[in-house]
Amino acid sequence: MKGPVAPKDPTDKRPCLYVVLDKTISGTKEKDGVCRDYVYLEGRIKDQVKFTSGDIEEDILEMLPRMETFRQLVHSVGVSVNALETEDRGDEVEFQFQCYGKTDKYTTGTIMEMTCPCNGEEMVVAVDAYPVNKDDDQFGSFNFIFPKENRNMSLTVKFYLNDGYEVPEIQVDPPVAFDTQEYQDMIADSLVSTGNNYRLKKVIEKAKRGEEVTLAYIGGSITQGAGAKPINTHCYAYRSYQAFCQMFAPEDAGHIHYVKAGVGGTPSELGMIRYDRDVTEDGRVVPDLVVIEFAVNDEGDETKGICFESLVRKVLEAPNEPAVLLNFAVFMNDQNLQTRLQPIGERYELPMVSVKDAIVPQFEKSNVITKRQYFYDIYHPTNDGHRIMADCIANLFDVVDKEDMAWEDISMDKEPVYGIQFKDIVRFDRKDAEQYAEITQLGYGAKDTEIQYVERNMDLTPSPEFADNWMNDGTVKNAEFRMKITCKNLVAVIKDSGSSEFGTADILVDGKLVKSINPLDNGWAHCNPQIIIDEKESAEHEVLFRMKNGDEGKRFTILGFGVTA
Repeated sequence: MKGPVAPKDPTDKRPCLYVVLDKTISGTKEKDGVCRDYVYLEGRIKDQVKFTSGDIEEDILEMLPRMETFRQLVHSVGVSVNALETEDRGDEVEFQFQCYGKTDKYTTGTIMEMTCPCNGEEMVVAVDAYPVNKDDDQFGSFNFIFPKENRNMSLTVKFYLNDGYEVPEIQVDPPVAFDTQEYQDMIADSLVSTGNNYRLKKVIEKAKRGEEVTLAYIGGSITQGAGAKPINTHCYAYRSYQAFCQMFAPEDAGHIHYVKAGVGGTPSELGMIRYDRDVTEDGRVVPDLVVIEFAVNDEGDETKGICFESLVRKVLEAPNEPAVLLNFAVFMNDQNLQTRLQPIGERYELPMVSVKDAIVPQFEKSNVITKRQYFYDIYHPTNDGHRIMADCIANLFDVVDKEDMAWEDISMDKEPVYGIQFKDIVRFDRKDAEQYAEITQLGYGAKDTEIQYVERNMDLTPSPEFADNWMNDGTVKNAEFRMKITCKNLVAVIKDSGSSEFGTADILVDGKLVKSINPLDNGWAHCNPQIIIDEKESAEHEVLFRMKNGDEGKRFTILGFGVTA
């Protein structure tokens, strides 16, 4: 960091930090009918700027997350939006830069906003145009409101710096070298193993014969399509499904079906509970191939691999004997949980691909794609990144197609790597709870509608996850939820929230406190699975949810449960 220098009044001559550079945004219609997109910044803004702008001094990065020091550093925010289609360049997008509040996360912080034409013209808002707000906490997101749904725009956001601060100029990346031998070599490096190809070869042969085939994808936000614009057609799941259709049914792929069941911010601990309803629709859909992607989400798996292995076995043991493909995604810090999960794939001789193995070794050389081009933010791929993930899977399809079929199927008579006690887990919620448990409640009569919504299959309109829930809306003092259930394992799915109206609940099993869950710990509305009972033998238990002392007037939502008898 340098000392004061001569003033530079014109904004275009000020040094700047790039937060977003030529990234695609695209409005998706939300349940209120408004088309929105977001770039999330909470806990990410330093890394976001660092990977976009390059080598920035740490003391400058430390000033970014909170408004007090941000005001010292940043003079103004420049935003340019350029429609990718000529007919949209007369439109306008509403831009908001939201700082979360201390009192109420979403309403009491400063929101800097302006209208941006979609013709690439940069609009600038001065930070000091907004008065100091003592309730400002940390920055949360860039928000965009679009006049029309599903219209792709290129976005660049800059932070112009106050006098006295200098940063290096950004280095422009060359175009991604897709049509090169180097790219093909990189994709080939993603192939971890074709495993025992017996099941996958059967799926390919079915497709070639024109028989009904269903490809299903389950995972976290990357499988949901985060970073892909539009999310339904440019996500890696749909693009690899398209590749499968083009490879094995190029004339007519009407018999090849597609299921996408990604839910952002969730581990395989939730995936194993969701599988029957979100993938098979309680038996109405019979997938032939299931791609499982939790390599960047399973840090939150309490069992450190048992839940993932339980999901794998749950799928493999289905009556129609589907193929399973493990897909190892990667975060911007080059990390995933492949080391933990790959031994499961090896034990069951599964086909596996790793985008980490493909892209991370070449990032330093940047001879194919840079991190800035691959990542939309510090977690999710851009359209180019999703294309690479899809190409990695397509490469595996191609290699397997050229191989001879294994003599016999994989054996299920194998000792687990970590454990499989959750493989027979069944989901239940308010709609069917009486089949599994005896429930009495006081104050949990409401249904929470402010829950996690996700885009499923080809839908652009998100649909709710765990809509049939139990909500303590805070109106009943000493609210409690009591359940008698006979089981070996019980997983409660709790709603996390960013609203201060939610409070901590104690969970007791047979009168003993087993967990205290604070929905504000993660800070945003999503599904949070928590293991409540994990025993070797089935027994009758009484489970009680009650608000912690001091939070009796707060809200709490139980989304559903997973149970093994």
